[in-house]
Amino acid sequence: MAKKILVVDDEAPILELVRFNLEKEGFSVITASDGEDGLRRAHSEAPDLVILDLMLPGIDGIEVCQQLRRETNVPVLMLTAKSEEFDRVLGLSVGADDYVTKPFSPRELVARVKAQLRRRDMDLEETRARDASGRIHAGDLVIDTSRFEVEVRGVRTELTPKEFELLRVLVANRGKVLTRDFLLEKVWGYEYGGDTRTVDVHVRRLRQKIEEDDSRPTYIQTVHGVGYRFREDI
Repeated sequence: MAKKILVVDDEAPILELVRFNLEKEGFSVITASDGEDGLRRAHSEAPDLVILDLMLPGIDGIEVCQQLRRETNVPVLMLTAKSEEFDRVLGLSVGADDYVTKPFSPRELVARVKAQLRRRDMDLEETRARDASGRIHAGDLVIDTSRFEVEVRGVRTELTPKEFELLRVLVANRGKVLTRDFLLEKVWGYEYGGDTRTVDVHVRRLRQKIEEDDSRPTYIQTVHGVGYRFREDI
């Protein structure tokens, strides 16, 4: 089933531009031209993601985002015509998950929508994988996501924050091949200025801590030319 995207903007050309590019990528798109209608559509349509303009007539985007956050966990991508850091920080501080500054590249907008939906899907997968105590079991590993602790064959093992997050992402997506670029985006974030060798270095260190023989890894498999995969059958 196609993911449903709600776009809230008072500029008709923007609505049509966003609708066209999202529908071309296979998304189902619904639109609203002001904050009140946006909230109504969010309640009635239960979208998978909301694209929300900051400057709206009546109820502005900040208030709409705050109300959405009180009622739902739907990802919110904020559009703003302003480039000042204050406006970006304000949008994120009230619960927006990401932002794009107008004028924007439709290609970048679609990429950010897909990234947010991937994050949401991964969070749902991780939630399903946890037991009642909030731990994820994978072979001889026990990952406690609430305490940021990992046990390897019954022994607590110290991981750095990035190593822990890398392991969490891999385990939450066990069986799936995750590219180095995806892992960079998920673990280090959009603004990270490094390259994909950072992922390789952290995978090597992680293997040294969780594998019985890191030269013949059991858990984290290398998919040459692509990225890494955590074994699904353990």
